[in-house]
Amino acid sequence: MPVLWLCLIVLAISIVGFVFGRQRALASAAGDVRQLHSLPSYYGWSVFMKASVPAFGLIVVWLIAQPMVIQGSIGNMIPASEIKEGSNLNLVMAEVRRTANGLNNAVAAGAISEDMASNARADITDMTARLKNAGQVVTNTITQPILLAAQAYRAMTSTGALLMTILAIAVVLGAAGVAIMQCHKDYKARNSVEQGILALLIAAASVAILTTIGIVLSLVFNTIEFFQLYPAIDFFTLLEWAPSFSGRGGSSQLGILPLLWGTLYISFIALLVAVPVGLFAAVYLSEYASPVVRGIAKPLLEILAGIPTIVYGLFALLTIGPMLVSVFGQEGLGWMSGGRSVMTAGIAMGIMLIPFVSSLSDDIINAVPQAMRDGSYGLGATQSETIKQVILPAALPGIVGAVLLAASRAIGETMIVVMGAGAAARLSLNPFEAMTTVTAKIVSQLTGDSDFASPEALVAFSLGITLFMLTLGLNVLALYIVRKYREQYE
Repeated sequence: MPVLWLCLIVLAISIVGFVFGRQRALASAAGDVRQLHSLPSYYGWSVFMKASVPAFGLIVVWLIAQPMVIQGSIGNMIPASEIKEGSNLNLVMAEVRRTANGLNNAVAAGAISEDMASNARADITDMTARLKNAGQVVTNTITQPILLAAQAYRAMTSTGALLMTILAIAVVLGAAGVAIMQCHKDYKARNSVEQGILALLIAAASVAILTTIGIVLSLVFNTIEFFQLYPAIDFFTLLEWAPSFSGRGGSSQLGILPLLWGTLYISFIALLVAVPVGLFAAVYLSEYASPVVRGIAKPLLEILAGIPTIVYGLFALLTIGPMLVSVFGQEGLGWMSGGRSVMTAGIAMGIMLIPFVSSLSDDIINAVPQAMRDGSYGLGATQSETIKQVILPAALPGIVGAVLLAASRAIGETMIVVMGAGAAARLSLNPFEAMTTVTAKIVSQLTGDSDFASPEALVAFSLGITLFMLTLGLNVLALYIVRKYREQYE
């Protein structure tokens, strides 16, 4: 049974429990609501929560644990002869899962029968041809051990789904029955519901923390697996990025330094554009603009923040690139050979970051007390002198924090880089050459034609955790600067 249908069944049983719980509570009070400890709806919600939460919890835990248990069992079926040199068990298991999914899809499409898909003595060559004809992604030829493991994988997955369905329905029925029996006029249903809501709120507040932990752990585990296939010293020291999709990636040169250089170079160009323009716009809007002008200009400026990054990429490709080529190309200064370059992506990214810098800086400048401005004016300073010598120094920690946060945003950008900077991984100081970044290569490596568990795909996780640590460091530095040097005004 599909998980969606199972969830709907659990939900329906819980709703029925809500109705019966409410009616039982009213019946115990002879229909007199005044004799109930809580409002009638609380008794219904108590049954609903006690029935649905354990069942949904079982489904979630089962869906998380089942693949781990099945993979451990299937892994013991793989003979050592199937793990070739330069490969590992995870690569073989990826082929097993791909074959099992191919069998499921082929059976659903009617390309093969269920008996043929489950036949342990099926012809390997014929099975491979049938799966390929059905449009399934498989290796050149499925080996006998891989086919047997895939068939066992299908059987265990089907059995696990059936057991999950039976247990989930049994749990929701049992919990609903117990909760309904508790519904009498003296039962403190309101207290029970409020405790359940409190637990729900705590769980919701924990989602961000648990999600962050899950992201970090997924990156760490896959990064460790990558470094078991590829030397870490080469990854952090090689000056060349040249992945090879032949074999298992033994001839690949996967050095991160060219990608880091492109990331930092493009981000630097973007900040050169965004910081002066954004800061000057913030100073004008907060100190010089009239309320009418500010009410019009600030929303218009912040519209830039709502434009999708793919649109900025198109703008870079179709407008900024040709404009730069007309000036710095072969017909101009001869420095630029094509529209895709560091400068193209940097300018587009800088335009995207302008509202980010200006909004944060504007809020920080407006937080400086008016008394400091009045004191400066009282000492004879002009408005420009007050801005330079009083307001900006007082707001500087917050402005620096805003710039660092903008830098983190620039480092993590992908689409503008893909469309505006090209895909060349190189170390160069020429801003008019095409380069690429860490994020762009993460996308290309995970959408390539290699196995997901191959070095060329696993390297994306190593790139991801490197980028994560870089942006995390900038965010921590920004928060440290803001908290350490910000002024507390009353």
